[in-house]
Amino acid sequence: MNHSAFFQIALYMVVLTALAVPLGLYINKVMSGEKNALSWLLQPVEKFFYKIFGVDPAEEMSWKHYAVTLMAFNVLGVIVVYALQRLQLVLPLNPQALPGVGTDSSFNTAISFVTNTNWQSYTPETTMSYLTQMTGLSVQNFFSAATGLAVAVALIRGFARHTVQSIGNFWVDLTRGTLYILVPLSFVFAVGFLSQGVIQNFDAYKTAQLVEKLDYTIPKVDAAGAPINDAAGKPVMEAQSTTTQTLPMGPVASQEAIKMVGTNGGGFFNANSAHPYENPTPFSNFLQMIAIFIIPAALCITFGKMVGDKRQGWAIFAVMAILFVTFAGIAIVAEQQGNPVFAKLGLDQAMNSTPAMSQAGGNMEGKETRFGIAASGLFATITTAASCGAVNSMHDSFTPIGGMVPLVLMKLGEVVFGGVGAGMYGMLIFAIMAVFIAGLMIGRTPEYLGKKIEAFEMKMIAITILIGPLLVLVGTAISVMVADGKAGISNPGAHGFTEILYAFVSAANNNGSAFAGLNANTPFYNTMLAIAMWFGRFFIIIPILAVAGAMARKKRLAATAGTLPTHGPLFVALLLGTVIIVGALTYIPALALGPIVEHLTMIAQ
Repeated sequence: MNHSAFFQIALYMVVLTALAVPLGLYINKVMSGEKNALSWLLQPVEKFFYKIFGVDPAEEMSWKHYAVTLMAFNVLGVIVVYALQRLQLVLPLNPQALPGVGTDSSFNTAISFVTNTNWQSYTPETTMSYLTQMTGLSVQNFFSAATGLAVAVALIRGFARHTVQSIGNFWVDLTRGTLYILVPLSFVFAVGFLSQGVIQNFDAYKTAQLVEKLDYTIPKVDAAGAPINDAAGKPVMEAQSTTTQTLPMGPVASQEAIKMVGTNGGGFFNANSAHPYENPTPFSNFLQMIAIFIIPAALCITFGKMVGDKRQGWAIFAVMAILFVTFAGIAIVAEQQGNPVFAKLGLDQAMNSTPAMSQAGGNMEGKETRFGIAASGLFATITTAASCGAVNSMHDSFTPIGGMVPLVLMKLGEVVFGGVGAGMYGMLIFAIMAVFIAGLMIGRTPEYLGKKIEAFEMKMIAITILIGPLLVLVGTAISVMVADGKAGISNPGAHGFTEILYAFVSAANNNGSAFAGLNANTPFYNTMLAIAMWFGRFFIIIPILAVAGAMARKKRLAATAGTLPTHGPLFVALLLGTVIIVGALTYIPALALGPIVEHLTMIAQ
């Protein structure tokens, strides 16, 4: 890793930590109902919402009531977003007169945005009207993030409280998370993005005349949108030419802000954060990376404050930071090394005075020159460590090891800071698993934060840990065996397998990024990935709420000489090991069939 890359990682962590501390303390005040810096402005709005929707903020819920309310709210969200897509042709704010979206794509997109995944199998600028983008997709960017935040706070309350039956009120948590946290932060970042040149308008698309005619080729597709391959399995290409370029417009900055702050990731444009209208400068790129992690990092501080021991929060933060810096370093180094095949073919000797085993300048394929390798590798690590999925480079063009980093981070359950709320409750599940393993080794009933970990909690935790691998491995296995699954592969062999594996890992872990070589806008993939997104989100949330309820009912035990301290270096090491071993080993055979064998093939050529 060169000095520039090291500096970027160090600067990022310093800025992130400095912002996370005050924000974490602020979140604690907001979610605890205390007076905060924005109470004078927003408390009347909060009370107005409670009044018109008939919510009693003093009424708390059991975990079952909380879960049922949460599910009903999110099912309603799916229905609304689906209807907006289907009816957008007859609705306003559609200057391009874009038609209604197809049934299977609408179904997939509705579930995608409600589950905080933002998987996009369509091209946004040619598919979604401004109204759909703003009132459907952007609104769910707020609500899906607020849902994850509410679940994390409910779980923390389970540890902070004792001998009670309630874990909070979902409507109150949802309202406060949206009104006091997500909206203000999004406003601040939207202004920052506007200052850097991110567009914000309601104009019709512009047409620009090219200086000279552009000739290009595109893959030929059938009526269903699937690529047509020749006898050798390669895509059939057809020639195209144009003398004009269409420049899409739209309210981008406002959506870009919550896309990042809410760790959503769905782009206004198909190129996502590689598009100059979404991410024009290196500074806007840095702002976007900060926006992704700022709430997940702050929740570590919130956790320590709510349970009455700041050291607990810093221990969780340390584990996340160690994993993040390690994986960022691996990704950046892999991309800086480049592809040794280029050197062996002599293609980069003009830029390399000595025979090198690395591509001169590193692997710049699929990366924006205004960001470079270090910022691209860092962004890829951040967006897949969190459940964001935004991209400023194409992960499909990364080297096998560089591309494996996003895969592994998602397979860990995206607990390395993770999504808004989702990263915290995912890491706390691993923390409970860690003390359970430690308890087994010394023959003592495991405890975490003064609460005994018993059979019921471990059953719920087993479900949360196993549901992801089940969805990913079964979905991938089916897709590589059936014709509809294999039809979407553009790159045969190990890389094509990785594309399918990546899609299901991304969907089941609610990330939303993709290996771009897979054509997933088909009825088969739209349906399969929607199922993975839905169950990957809510079959984890419901058991976690059950754990929260069980913890809240328990008595708090006093620490004794046999109690495992959960705030020091020993616990940090134990939790690191648990995350790696439990979170990643399940996928080793699948990784061996994809990026590992692809890397071995690359260096053997």
